Amino acid sequence: MRSLHGRRGIHSLRVQLTLANVALLALGIVVATAVSLMGMEHYLVGQMDSELTKMRASLGSSRLTMRQIDSLSVLGVVRDRIEPQGADTRPTPDSIFTAVDGRGEALTLFDIRPTVAQRGLAAAVDDPRALAEAPEPRQVTVHGAAYRVTAARLADGPYILLATSTDALHQGMAKALRLDLAVGTLLLALLACLTLFSVRRRMRPLEDMVETSSAIAEGDLTRRVPSSHHPTREVEQLRLALNSMLHQVETAYRTREHSAAQLRRFVADASHELRTPLSAIRGYLQLYDQGMLREPEERRRAWDRMNGEVDRMGRLVDELLTLARLDQRPELRLRNVDVSRLVRDAAEDLRVQQPGRPLTVGADGAVLVRADESGLRQVLANLLANVRIHTPADVPVRLGVERADGVVRLLVEDKGPGLAPEDAARVFDRFFRAGGGAGSGLGLAIVQGVVQAHGGEVAVRTAPGEGLTVTVELPECGKQCG
Repeated sequence: MRSLHGRRGIHSLRVQLTLANVALLALGIVVATAVSLMGMEHYLVGQMDSELTKMRASLGSSRLTMRQIDSLSVLGVVRDRIEPQGADTRPTPDSIFTAVDGRGEALTLFDIRPTVAQRGLAAAVDDPRALAEAPEPRQVTVHGAAYRVTAARLADGPYILLATSTDALHQGMAKALRLDLAVGTLLLALLACLTLFSVRRRMRPLEDMVETSSAIAEGDLTRRVPSSHHPTREVEQLRLALNSMLHQVETAYRTREHSAAQLRRFVADASHELRTPLSAIRGYLQLYDQGMLREPEERRRAWDRMNGEVDRMGRLVDELLTLARLDQRPELRLRNVDVSRLVRDAAEDLRVQQPGRPLTVGADGAVLVRADESGLRQVLANLLANVRIHTPADVPVRLGVERADGVVRLLVEDKGPGLAPEDAARVFDRFFRAGGGAGSGLGLAIVQGVVQAHGGEVAVRTAPGEGLTVTVELPECGKQCG
């Protein structure tokens, strides 16, 4: 990832955000600078035009003639402003004052011949009459320098041209532009640094997500994205969603691993369970084939043994098919079922099979649940078969049904030898037989599968010498049984 970052750093989100911020600020600085410079130019040019317009109005209202201007000082302040310096022959002075005739030719003023700047101004103004009649001064160029110029007509016909250079204005604007560019460059550099730092801090959770994903890809399913000190709402939502997804992935992976291990153990146990009857049948067939079963009684015994093993395999296959269907979550045929009646029927079956066993039944009245009747009958049959196989025939058994806290509890309790804690923890495992006892070891696994398919729970309570109690809890029927 570091090498990828080195090759494609420009494409990283951090750099892209920084460049976007810098570009936006640069655009803002350019626009603000342009607007401010245009506003400053408009204001300063307006000030120049105002002064020139006032001077033109003053000359026009005085009704002076060329002779009066030339022979009189008029006003000292005017003479000091408009008198050209004899030694000054600069082509671009700050202000230019000159007299022109109707054709635009520069005239001698104050007995001084027109300077280079005055002749240049006269040449730049094509029509002094139109300039005198214009409401505002105009822009002209004199020897490459920009001037704002206006004209005033004297009483005897000539025109006075008044011009002010805009070089100082442009120089000031250039200095302001350089200052704005310097400050803007400094702001851009500062913004870039602050953005890089802020984005790096804000994107740290995303980097944690990348590291966590890489660790999970390498096999560490327990890794989660840690919470940052100052999370944003969107990043925190993403972190929570990613952690939830990772938890689901880990759970699914663990479940798959557990299911695969359980399947391997199930196949191994099933193979072992089927190998025993098949070996017995093969052995008897070999004895028969070799002619070693000569007596009718021996052949009858062998025949009975083979039939017994075939029946055993048939029951085992039936139980395996039942578990397979339960694993596929079959659709149950739900209807109103009286659990008390099922318990009483199961008790009668047990009395027929073991007449000498003490049996207590507590199932008075109707207790309805929404369930599959055949499934519940199989649950009771398997629980009582477990009692018959693993307890002596004189051990008392109690069957009961009760309502409590919105559930229906079905109890099967015996006073047999009970189970050790380690055996009780595995009592619902497939092919588990405590102490290597008889049976296929699938009865209680089927009970658990059927009960869970009904949305219920099954539990055992036992201890060595204290018997075994199996409790099945099913949701109470409620209004749907009405």
